Amino acid sequence: MPKMKTNRMARKKYRVSGNGKVKKAQAGTSHNSGKKSSKRIRQLRSRTGIDSTNDHEVRRLLPYSK
Repeated sequence: MPKMKTNRMARKKYRVSGNGKVKKAQAGTSHNSGKKSSKRIRQLRSRTGIDSTNDHEVRRLLPYSK
């Protein structure tokens, strides 16, 4: 049986935490940062969990994650 291929986009965009939850970077950090407060930019740095409706699809793209 050959190895399953990991989707390269998903590998770069999502991470699986130690307890098995899928995390992603938050949107809104790419541009127009001058008008956003320092607090808002700092809070956008942290990763957030993905929605449960998308969880199955993301895990399918990352076959060797927990």
